[in-house]
Amino acid sequence: MRILVTNDDGIHAPGLDACARIARALSDDVWVVAPEFDQSGVSHSLSLSDPLRLRQVEEKRFAVKGTPTDCVIMAVRHILKDSKPDLVLSGVNRGQNVAEDVGYSGTVAGAMEGTVLGIPSIALSQAYGLATRHAPSYAAAEHHGPAVIRKLLEEGIPPGLLINVNFPNRPPEEVAGVRVTAQGKRNQELLRIDERADGRGNPYFWIAFERRIFETVNGSDLHALDQGCISVTPLRLDMTDEPMMTKLAQLFHG
Repeated sequence: MRILVTNDDGIHAPGLDACARIARALSDDVWVVAPEFDQSGVSHSLSLSDPLRLRQVEEKRFAVKGTPTDCVIMAVRHILKDSKPDLVLSGVNRGQNVAEDVGYSGTVAGAMEGTVLGIPSIALSQAYGLATRHAPSYAAAEHHGPAVIRKLLEEGIPPGLLINVNFPNRPPEEVAGVRVTAQGKRNQELLRIDERADGRGNPYFWIAFERRIFETVNGSDLHALDQGCISVTPLRLDMTDEPMMTKLAQLFHG
């Protein structure tokens, strides 16, 4: 099995190395193609106005000056064009990708692009807490990741679907199991604008995150992580809402 590993935290991210080790527990044919720099939050974006610069770091390891989506396309359509990957693993992301995060995540987007290209794809993310945010441990992901991925591959990932896997902020031996979950929803606004002033008094702005305690709904990815479980969420490329489509068809066509 040929496995392509990518991420959004960049070619030097510890989580990328963790993901490569997970992949090597499954296969000896592992290729890494990741962004040259941190691309967190770029979602499923493409570099259409800038050239893609490709740098070989070592054997079977490349850096692309672009987004995670660029990296997957570069790998499948150029680096591995004669024998495309059988599996795409995107991650292991530094921090969870759940609820609304899924729409922003470059990690999820890497798996999404693999799915677009017809390759079974899985996004992997590791949650962390305030005490570990500067040096997250990927031990839970590394320990449990291979078994979770094997089960998913044995079952088969249908075309048009990707799997979003999140590992809780716990040591491997304290992980409370695996839960299949729905994408959650936070019950308050997540983002805010942090206004500051530079040395000349001119304003500038950061997009900042509210760190509030919120309730989680049973069955969601958020709830699973709160309970110390690994969250496994199937996501669809097709975002069509079929019930609403039926209503609109009746509205416009009588």
